[in-house]
Amino acid sequence: MENQRGVALSGLLFWSIVLVLVAVLGMKVAPTYIEYGKILKDAKATVAKAGPDSTVADVRRTFDKFAEIDMLDFPSSQLDVTKDGGRIVIEFGYEKRIHLFWNVSLLIDYKGSTAGS
Repeated sequence: MENQRGVALSGLLFWSIVLVLVAVLGMKVAPTYIEYGKILKDAKATVAKAGPDSTVADVRRTFDKFAEIDMLDFPSSQLDVTKDGGRIVIEFGYEKRIHLFWNVSLLIDYKGSTAGS
């Protein structure tokens, strides 16, 4: 008699449920990560466009223009604009709460800076 090979129905159901839960988590987290990437890209573009003699208000207006183009719901008032050695540095941080199911949520703390660019 030959040995049978394959997957049991219970194993198939278990791994299917695990795969579906991971996929749903990925679909809920991916948009927030993409939004973070857009905010960081807009902050870097703002620094590249702003001159060394730009004021904080000028930097915030420039960021708002970039954010409007990318359709971001992130106000420039949450940006921390400083100068480091004559170079403009923009830092930001915010929390994103993602509802998963019932009373379970995922809290992600995003922080970004243009200091490394």
